[in-house]
Amino acid sequence: MFAAESDFRVFGSATNWADAAQARRSDVVIVDLSIPRVVDAGALRALTRVCAPARVIVLTSGLDDSQITDALRFGVHGIVGNTDTAQLLFECVRVVAAGQYWVERDILAIRDLADRLGVAISSTADAPRRSPFGLTRRELQIVSLLIAGHANKAIADKCGIRERTVKQHLTNMFDKIGVSNRLELALFALQERLVVPDSAVRPARPRSR
Repeated sequence: MFAAESDFRVFGSATNWADAAQARRSDVVIVDLSIPRVVDAGALRALTRVCAPARVIVLTSGLDDSQITDALRFGVHGIVGNTDTAQLLFECVRVVAAGQYWVERDILAIRDLADRLGVAISSTADAPRRSPFGLTRRELQIVSLLIAGHANKAIADKCGIRERTVKQHLTNMFDKIGVSNRLELALFALQERLVVPDSAVRPARPRSR
């Protein structure tokens, strides 16, 4: 089904943990939650780590709100009903591959996820903290654009830098703050009022020759 779509490339399938580790080569991994050993929270957390940096989408016959919350906290990027249409699944994969989140037929912005996960967000009128955990001005700009829902390429375009530079800044922020993924970084930034206004995001000055 995926192979018939021109913008998808299928790397393969796996039925065990050893084979699942090969998923690191891909952008997205789709997991059927009816498979034994994947339904419990511990196994799901382990799976997202094994597959990283690939983003995980789960197919499920139905999760309650607490299970959805747990799945998102464990690093799942997409949740799709196994009775949904192929077109919805395709759309979910494209959304997740672009760095966004998909839950029950909806694209979720970071702020929507924060609300769903019960994260307290400070008023946007509050000024950012003066000691932003060692983050540079550029890193604050990048995390603010991340929260606004931009993928790495769009962030790079807005900041006037290369996409690989954005990825390096994100890795540096993970290390400084002690988080392991983009969602954790964004939620932390919201809690700690590290968001800068759009007007503060300026492209990098071109290098003199």
